[in-house]
Amino acid sequence: MAEFLSNLKRTKMCGEFRSSDIGKKVTAYGFVAKYRNLGSIQFVDLRDRTGILQLSFVQAEHPEVYEKSTRIRNEFVIAIVGTVQPRGEKNINKNLPTGEVEVIVEELRILSEADTPPFAISDLANVGETMRYKYRYLDLRRNSLQYYLITRAKLAQVVNNYLSKRGFLNIETPILGKSTPEGARDYLVPSRVHPSSFYALPQSPQLYKQLLMISGFDRYYQIAKCFRDEDLRANRQPEFTQIDIEMSYVDKITDVMYEVEGLVREIFKEIKGIKLPRHFRQLKYKDAMNRYGSDKPDTRFGLELQDVTKLVKGCGFSVFDNATKRGYSVRAINAKGLSKMTRKEIDSYQEVVREYGAKGLAYISIKEEGISSPIQKFFTPEKFNELISYLGGEKGDILFFVADKNKVVYDALGALRLAIAKKNNMIDESVYDILWVTDFPLYEYDEEEKRLVAMHHPFTSPKNEHLKYLDKNPLKVCAKAYDLVINGQEAGGGSIRINDRDIQRKMFEMISLTEQDINERFGYFVEAFNYGVPPHGGLALGFDRMVMLLTGTDNIKDVIAFPKNQAAIGLMEDCPSTVEQKQLNELGIKF
Repeated sequence: MAEFLSNLKRTKMCGEFRSSDIGKKVTAYGFVAKYRNLGSIQFVDLRDRTGILQLSFVQAEHPEVYEKSTRIRNEFVIAIVGTVQPRGEKNINKNLPTGEVEVIVEELRILSEADTPPFAISDLANVGETMRYKYRYLDLRRNSLQYYLITRAKLAQVVNNYLSKRGFLNIETPILGKSTPEGARDYLVPSRVHPSSFYALPQSPQLYKQLLMISGFDRYYQIAKCFRDEDLRANRQPEFTQIDIEMSYVDKITDVMYEVEGLVREIFKEIKGIKLPRHFRQLKYKDAMNRYGSDKPDTRFGLELQDVTKLVKGCGFSVFDNATKRGYSVRAINAKGLSKMTRKEIDSYQEVVREYGAKGLAYISIKEEGISSPIQKFFTPEKFNELISYLGGEKGDILFFVADKNKVVYDALGALRLAIAKKNNMIDESVYDILWVTDFPLYEYDEEEKRLVAMHHPFTSPKNEHLKYLDKNPLKVCAKAYDLVINGQEAGGGSIRINDRDIQRKMFEMISLTEQDINERFGYFVEAFNYGVPPHGGLALGFDRMVMLLTGTDNIKDVIAFPKNQAAIGLMEDCPSTVEQKQLNELGIKF
C-alpha cells in the first residue's frame, strides 16, 4: 500500500547534492532509476529532473529499512531520509555531478509502486517512435527529453524577461477566430450555438497583432500557439509555437532586425553561454538562391552553385541544349576532393535530386587516373576542358550538374549540397551560423492556380521604390521582408506591413481576390484601415525550432511534450477519435 509524504520536506533536488552536504541529514524523493542488491547492502539510483543521487541501504545499520528496500523496483516513487556520506576515493563516479557522495538511508517511504515499464528508461535504449509516443509520460523521464523541455522552459523565461524590459506588452490573442483560407488549410471548429458556422484555429496571430498596432499598443509580443492542417514533414507539427513580435512606428527592416538581434543575442548568452556578434550579416534572396539554391542557406560549408548556362549552350548534350533553348538554366556544384565517390554513392545522389523534380544528375569525375563522365562524349575537347576550368575542377574533384527550370535546379542542387556535406562531415556542428535573408519577391506565380500569390502573406509591404512595378511587372517587386536563418534552418520571418489602405486593397486585387472575397475574409481588418494605421512591422520566431537549435536535436517532436506522429495522430491519447452521436447531433454534423 502506498505511503504518504506527510511532514517530509525535500532538502534538495537529487542532482544538487555535493561534498559540501557531507554529514547533513537530508530528505530526497524521486523515481528509482536502478537498484543493485549486493547481499548486505542495496544501492539505489534516485532520479529526478536534475539528475541522479546514489542511496545506500545498509543491513547492518538499519535492518528494517534495508528489508523494506528489497521490495523496490525500477520506477517506484520513493521518499527517503538519511545522512550524506562520502563515497570514498575508489567509488567516486566522475561522470555524475553528485558522484562524490551518497546518502545512507535511515527512513524509506514507498509512495507509489510501478509495473515493469514497456521499455528501459534510458537514452541508450533502442525504442521505436510508436512505443515512445504511446508511453510518452515514460519517454519524458529520459535525461535527453528532460533536457530539451527544461531548455524550452528557460527559453520562454528569457524571452519574457527580455521583451518586457524592452517595453513589449504580452497580450493574448484569440484561439477561436475567423477562417481566412489563403495558404495552408485551417483547422475548423464547429459552433453549436451557430449551426453550420465554424471558427478556425489561428495559423498565426497575424491580423490580431496588426490590429493591436492599430489599437495603439505600440509594442506587442506573445509566445503564441498556432495550428496548420497540412501534410507533415520531419520538422512539422499540426500545432506549434512561435515567438510573435510586432511594433509600431517602424518603416525600415533594420528597425525590426535591431530588436530581434538583441533578443537572439540574449537567448544564446543566457542558454548557451555564447556571445553573438552585435549585428548579423545579410544576404539578398537572389544571391542566396544563386549561391546556395535555398532561401534558408547553410553557409557553414562551401559547395556553392555556379551558373554554366551560357557556357554549355549548344554543347551537343541534349539535356543541356533543351534546357537552354527553353530559357531554363544549367547549374553545377564542385565537390572538391570527392572524386573517389563510388557509383553507388553517385546513384544515391541521383535519387536526392529526383525528389525535387530533376530528371537526372550529370557529373564529371576528375580522378588521378583520368576523367570519368557519361556526358564527356557530347562535348568537344575544347568545350569540355573550358567547362571544367570554369568550375575550378582539379584532380580529385567531382562536378555535378542539373538542368531544368530555375526552381527545380535550385531545389535539387540545394538539397544535393546538403546531402554531400552531411555524408562527408563537412559541417562544423559546434558553430552557429546566423544571417538575415532579405529582398524577397513580393509575389510568386502559382502554376496550378494560374495566378499571383503572396510569397509571405498579403499584408507584407512592397519596397517603396518598387511600387512603380506593381501593375506592369509585379514579379519584379521586392518585399520589405526578412527571414532569420540559423544553421540552414528558417528560425523566423517577418516584414514591414502595409499601412496604406489603397496599397492594401491593391495587394488583395493583385492576388485575384474579389471585392466579395476581401469583405468575407478580411472585412473587419480592411474596415480598421479607415481609422488611422501607424507604420508597423514585426516577426515571428519559431519557438520549437529555436529549442531544437539550442539543444542540438534534429527532431521537432523531441522538444514538444506531447507531439503528434507523422500521421498527425496522438498515439498516447489516441486522437483524433470518433465522438458520440449526441455531440454530432448538437453540432448539426452528419457523416
